[in-house]
Amino acid sequence: MAENKKTFGQTIQSLNKNFWIASVMELFERWAWYGIYGLLSIYLVGSTDTGGLGFDHIQKGKIMGDIVAILYLLPLFFGVIADRIGYKISLVIAYIIMIVGYYLLGEVNTFTQVFIVFLLVAIGAAFFKPVASAIVARNTDETTGTLGFGIFYVMVNIGGFIGPFLSSSLRNSMGWKIIFIQAAVVITINLLILLLFYKESKVEKPKDSIGKAIKDSVVNIFIALKDIRLGVLLLLMVGFWTMFNQLFNTLPNFIDDWVDSSAISAWFNENIPFLGRILSLDGQIKPEMFTQIDALMIVLCQVFVSYFVTKMRHISAVIRGAVIATIGIGLTFYSGNVWFTIIGTMIFAIGEMMSSPTVSSFIALITPKGKEGLYQGTYFLPVAVSYFVTRFISGNLYQSWSDKLSLLQKEMDTRNIEMPDVVNPEQFSTAGAKVLNMPLTEFEEKFGLKEEKLEWEEIRNSFLEYSSQQGIDVSEVPLAFSKNEYFTLAEQKLGLGHWEMTEMLWNTYNPNKIWYVIVGIGLFSIISLSIYDRLIIRPREKKLKEQQS
Repeated sequence: MAENKKTFGQTIQSLNKNFWIASVMELFERWAWYGIYGLLSIYLVGSTDTGGLGFDHIQKGKIMGDIVAILYLLPLFFGVIADRIGYKISLVIAYIIMIVGYYLLGEVNTFTQVFIVFLLVAIGAAFFKPVASAIVARNTDETTGTLGFGIFYVMVNIGGFIGPFLSSSLRNSMGWKIIFIQAAVVITINLLILLLFYKESKVEKPKDSIGKAIKDSVVNIFIALKDIRLGVLLLLMVGFWTMFNQLFNTLPNFIDDWVDSSAISAWFNENIPFLGRILSLDGQIKPEMFTQIDALMIVLCQVFVSYFVTKMRHISAVIRGAVIATIGIGLTFYSGNVWFTIIGTMIFAIGEMMSSPTVSSFIALITPKGKEGLYQGTYFLPVAVSYFVTRFISGNLYQSWSDKLSLLQKEMDTRNIEMPDVVNPEQFSTAGAKVLNMPLTEFEEKFGLKEEKLEWEEIRNSFLEYSSQQGIDVSEVPLAFSKNEYFTLAEQKLGLGHWEMTEMLWNTYNPNKIWYVIVGIGLFSIISLSIYDRLIIRPREKKLKEQQS
């Protein structure tokens, strides 16, 4: 690692126009992505009477785990395509796909439909990712790389802050669908920036065909991974990214289920009413607003952290970042106390600032000219693997250990208290349309199932009244019953308020035990990275130093 003798201001000034255009496009792309993804875990499992889709956590895990894993695998191939067809045309393709996908995501409501449309969004995002990173790599050098990627990461988090913040505000006043329209509009702005301002750098493109390039890409990747410094590092970063993923895939649900933020919500509404209206919903701080702490911290501090990290060895910075991140993410899941959530997220952000851009910078240093897309694409390998792991943690494990609805259902069964099943709109509509011998779309329109927020009592009564008038037996049809209706009925039968019931479930089932798995992954990453540094990196550094002297 070359010593950076430039001042902070000089380093900033040395970054060129294309670097800044790529960074701005990254900001808008992350605005669109996190404007959706930051709220997605809440939207997917949210009660259907509030506009959510009513999926279980296993379904949520498949959508947010499998698809995002695919998103991070595809750059391995899309990067080499971009190197050949050019970055500008690659970005045009990416943006058109994303615009269509984001819009359609607000128009679908079944698991299969959501899965397919979100996959379309992922394909567009996968085309974008290696290109944006490659433009930054192509327009930085050894002295500006760490700071350049630090600034790039700030843009990620400015977008990651603005997107969920606006989406959260919009869903309060206009419902869920508007956030998907917002994402499509933001990507359209990115397309205009690209067409009007970005000029492709003249770089000699590889002359082999795209088909051959794709065929050879896997081989090339394995060749790159033979560099033990790169291959082992990427493998060990799986743990770090698995921890990071919990911030969006699991933590919002944990907060929604178990963290009582009513006191903070009341304070904001009393003292800063404007912010209170934005931050709060139904007397609680919205879960997605807590994840915003991470993005805000990075926006405010990333450039300065990156500048100080330039004085450290790459791996030392990564290890220290992993230690801090593990402490932070552990605190967020340790307790239902809202201050543990806030402080833990702030601590995690510091660790993230130290680790993530540093790895990108390291890969950029060993990237041959003209292969930026391919080599930056390898960075996404551990991220992809981590999402497959995250699918299990945020899906199956959370459903079994920490989902409040599942634990409440278990408790009601234990007490032999009879309760109706929670039935989602798809189950009700499919069965109801079949019994009434009515096309599904006609059924949905007749009983008001196209509305964003569904009044289930009214819908059920209307359905039963109509079927009775027609003389049709609908006793076998599972009547839709939302998550919120289940909670309300259970509270009545138990004679407990909502948070009294929540405390009872917490003390009985210890839903925070998912903490052990998440922190365990972090500790494994720290230990393995330390061994990697001692056995691989330090001996190479010592050998290189001896050769130079």
